[in-house]
Amino acid sequence: MIARIWSGQNKLYLLLLPFSLLYGCIATVRRWLYKTGVLPSWKAPVPVIVVGNLSVGGNGKTPVVIYLVEELQKRGHRVGVISRGYGGKSENYPLILNETTTTAQAGDEPVLIFQRTQVPVAVAPKRSEAAKALLEKYQLDVIVTDDGLQHYALQRDIEIVVIDGTRWFGNGWWLPAGPMRESQRRLKSVDFTIINGNSESDHGLINPVTMQLKPQQVINLQTGEKRGLSELSHIQAMAGIGHPARFFDMLMQLGAIVESQHAFADHQDYLQDQLQCLATPAQSLLMTEKDAVKCRSYAQQNWWYLPISATLPETFITDVTNKLEILKHKA
Repeated sequence: MIARIWSGQNKLYLLLLPFSLLYGCIATVRRWLYKTGVLPSWKAPVPVIVVGNLSVGGNGKTPVVIYLVEELQKRGHRVGVISRGYGGKSENYPLILNETTTTAQAGDEPVLIFQRTQVPVAVAPKRSEAAKALLEKYQLDVIVTDDGLQHYALQRDIEIVVIDGTRWFGNGWWLPAGPMRESQRRLKSVDFTIINGNSESDHGLINPVTMQLKPQQVINLQTGEKRGLSELSHIQAMAGIGHPARFFDMLMQLGAIVESQHAFADHQDYLQDQLQCLATPAQSLLMTEKDAVKCRSYAQQNWWYLPISATLPETFITDVTNKLEILKHKA
């Protein structure tokens, strides 16, 4: 229902427009207050790169964060990652992740990023506190923040916005009538705009970068064994991400024969019994990597996940590193 309302297919969004106008007004005034210094913000001693979006959920931010970390490391940068840690509840903040940190403590995306990249990762409701914690413990050259475009209490040096090339901006309205956190006009002030997936139109954007999500081999949650997707039989697919249809569509495009699809809410916590009933021992339960980090401790022999990696033009990371060099010389 929400997807139909936000896409404009269901006219119920018209009833919510007064609330959206209020939301938009508050968001605009709030950003102005931070921009003019009325509300305080913290400036890190190293460059901060924000990877965020204008709309709610499922745009592909986390693969971009992982891509940035890996590419910057290749070029000799010492990188740390911070996040709000949505979905996690820690007894103490800021929380610096380690090998024993669970998704219940830190949230699924920070744990996924830590396990994939092995760089320092910290979470806190106030991202500036997470950044300070990392800088106290590690020698870093740059901090990448997963989400947080609207978290203006932390100053940023480079802004990257990721857009879903299928859904774009929905009906274009602010929450709750539409999916927008900020107006599309905000794109005029960001440094880079990434379109996730092929699109028939660039919606008038200036020099957008196209990103493709490249699947890898499927990996067994229990043993770590890697296989080609075609080697799995009787696939029961599940996804608890912002846009589950993207995962299911990818499997079909890869030629996988999927017998059933199970969509869950983004950041949903799972119970063993809840997932165990989705596939018999003779079937293969296939999930996203984001789902896998939440249920690895009780995984069954027939549970698999499909990692994906972002691929972007070489010119993109070159432009990012050039900006970092300029910032370094200004410091």
